Amino acid sequence: MADHLERHFSHQQQDESTLAEIGYKQELKRDWSLLHNFGISFSIIYVAAYQSVVTGITTLFSYGLNTGGPGVMSVGWIVVSFFTMFVGLGMAEIVSAIPTSGGPYFWAARLAPVKHAAFASWITGWFNLLGQVAVTTGISFGLAGLISTTATINTTYVPTAGKTIGIYAAILISHGMVNSFGVHILRYLNDASIILHSLGVGSLAIAVLAKAPTHQNASFVFSTFYDGTGDPGWSVRASPAYVAACGVLMAQYTLTGFDASAHLSEETRNASWSAPMGVITSVGVSAVFGFFLLLALLFSIQDFTNTVGTPYGQPVTQILVDVFGNNGAIVLMTLIMLCVWHCGLFSMTSNSRMMFAFSRDGALPRFFHKVDNRFSSPIRTVWLAATLSFLLALPSLGSSVAFAAATSIATIGLYISYGIPILIGLIYPSGFKKGPFNLKMFSRPVALVAVLWIGFITIIFCLPTTNPVTSQTLNYTVVAVGIIAIGALGSWLLSARKWFTGPIRQIEAMHGDNLVREVEFLGQEKI
Repeated sequence: MADHLERHFSHQQQDESTLAEIGYKQELKRDWSLLHNFGISFSIIYVAAYQSVVTGITTLFSYGLNTGGPGVMSVGWIVVSFFTMFVGLGMAEIVSAIPTSGGPYFWAARLAPVKHAAFASWITGWFNLLGQVAVTTGISFGLAGLISTTATINTTYVPTAGKTIGIYAAILISHGMVNSFGVHILRYLNDASIILHSLGVGSLAIAVLAKAPTHQNASFVFSTFYDGTGDPGWSVRASPAYVAACGVLMAQYTLTGFDASAHLSEETRNASWSAPMGVITSVGVSAVFGFFLLLALLFSIQDFTNTVGTPYGQPVTQILVDVFGNNGAIVLMTLIMLCVWHCGLFSMTSNSRMMFAFSRDGALPRFFHKVDNRFSSPIRTVWLAATLSFLLALPSLGSSVAFAAATSIATIGLYISYGIPILIGLIYPSGFKKGPFNLKMFSRPVALVAVLWIGFITIIFCLPTTNPVTSQTLNYTVVAVGIIAIGALGSWLLSARKWFTGPIRQIEAMHGDNLVREVEFLGQEKI
């Protein structure tokens, strides 16, 4: 027992010492172990996989079926998982060296040359913040759609945009309330989340396979190409490769949010090792479990044409109804909704921590740099995250295309924020002091592959995927990316460059304040 306590305090002192070297004092309660830290990222990524196969249930699964079909979905998952691991490895090496809740924007400032540090931090931070807000929106609004869809089974309930927004608001409030009560409650919910995802969803996948009256063959799952992008589709207007390139990105929507381990590193014991391992483990495990669930659903499709054109509007709902009947589908949808609720909860947790750090460094008003003494939680940024996520979904009242653009920018925004510090570390290796997790000779090749992949998906995500291209079918992602880029650059040139200096070395700032107060006190004594 004594040895355990000694190791605990040793890790605690080492964590606080590392944070002090970066320039910050310990403010958030450091109460997350490696398992809990991994669970946060695992919850976000794995249920974000439900953004493609369940959440909604699901716009993205339908997108995959229509943009390349089962073959592109299955093989694409493998390809995306492979390249996403390079991004995860690059990020893990950085978070090991710089374990702070600021995450990517702080890494960019630390790795960039001094004269460019503030600019790199500003651009990276805003892409990360807006990407995180959009991810929270996508997950929780998807849950609202999922609830609306489930309510139509065996009832006369008719979903409307207004009703869905109301459900969405209630979900955000529930997430905000739980996040306001501090890390102790979140720990228990995180444990439940791990169980739900690993056991509950695993059981669901097995049950679907076992109960399905018939199964598709391997040729259908791995080689069937389907172009439902229009008449004629993009395989005719451009090429099948174009459709496959767009469709393969269905999986990329799912594998975001693994910077959550970085944002919680100030609350994690032995953060220089636990945080990077949380990043890598969550990507790898989520890729494997998500692939298993994806295959279970694809093999269990009973009628492909009926599934693509389902009256429910949600292909996975149709699969569950075909396999389990209406009542069984409702039960399983409830399990799925619990998983998605946990995902949205921890997405807001990660979001609020990043905003807390961004406020601490002056990019957001200092009003938001406040940790509640009773609950040890940054309550103000929790509700800021909830408010911004709600506002981002309001355009869906008039246009589903606008909301689709918002969910697309979530992926691009986050990956750009992941890629900037990795790119900086690649260009300026002399400023990259490695931590315990060190890729050594593989560091630069891994970083290069990661940056090239991020550049590729950023371009592909902006291409149109529906033919003909009209005001209602135009992929507005490029517009959303442009707004973020122009807004961040414009605000920097007009104002921020005059006052934003990048992450503040809080320890030095505190010492400076104490010195001023001491001088003032001595002056009064002399008088």
